[in-house]
Amino acid sequence: MQQWICNEPGILVSQQVEMPKRTPGFSLLRVRNIGICGTDIHAFAGNQPFFSYPRILGHELAVEIVESDTFSPGELATIIPYFNCATCGACTAGKPNCCENIQVFGIHTDGGMREYIVVEDRYILPGKGLSADELALVEPLSIAAHGLRRAALNPGEKVLVMGAGPIGLFTILLAKIQGALVEVAEPNKARLQFCAENLGVSEASSAAYSTVIDATGNLHAIESGFAKMAHGGKYVLIGLQKQAISFSHPEFHKREASLMSSRNATLEDFHYVMNLFREGKIQAEKFISHRFTKNQVPGIFTKINEPTQQVIKAMITLAE
Repeated sequence: MQQWICNEPGILVSQQVEMPKRTPGFSLLRVRNIGICGTDIHAFAGNQPFFSYPRILGHELAVEIVESDTFSPGELATIIPYFNCATCGACTAGKPNCCENIQVFGIHTDGGMREYIVVEDRYILPGKGLSADELALVEPLSIAAHGLRRAALNPGEKVLVMGAGPIGLFTILLAKIQGALVEVAEPNKARLQFCAENLGVSEASSAAYSTVIDATGNLHAIESGFAKMAHGGKYVLIGLQKQAISFSHPEFHKREASLMSSRNATLEDFHYVMNLFREGKIQAEKFISHRFTKNQVPGIFTKINEPTQQVIKAMITLAE
């Protein structure tokens, strides 16, 4: 079978390897679609925390069941790519998304940018009617859903989303579904236009927001967000970057503000997103701007990083 591996920053190569073999409790899966996310792009560029090389990227997956003791062959599914130990303090507290020993598929362990993978059955979620495009978008939407669950939004709440990359766009979409009044901070004019035309969201005003959510992972953006909180406000960091952040303690303190990180997602978030797809509240085709075949994979990261491409979401189809 064919796989694509990032040997070092900026170098992605194709390899021919033997098919993986499953053991009891695991299923053999054929990878159908792979969504490319910011984590993959940052890993390829060499600025992704928690990352080592060489590594097979890819964790936003639509898969087809090939061999399984639990699922039916031919069934489409997605996976929860956060492999947890189930025994640490976070896991036993119901937070396996931030397991102390977590192994995220495509980051800590080799991911899905290959034709076949073997995954433990407890991480496989049957699609039950969802398409390959929809299933490949479930994970990034679940990231947004988890950040919003951390924020505990109320209908009518004024929310600022920092960044209109895929996670930012999905956060905007889900916040609006939950009844929030959303604005976006984004320097890219094409992405602002996309927000206005497809999500009905305008550029941020100078007003204070009861909830600010960072989806940039950019140090300057993250630090600028503290001043945008209203008194009594909340700040949720979905975006991640390597450096230490700093902010004015007096300004933060006088607001009696809350600062939260949001890492990965949980089974609850995945089910929530999959149900939204089934209810017709999310249209996958609205967000997939670029499509690639497996023959285009080695050069994909160079292409989607070109500003002129105006990529919203890139999707690789490995198998029809």
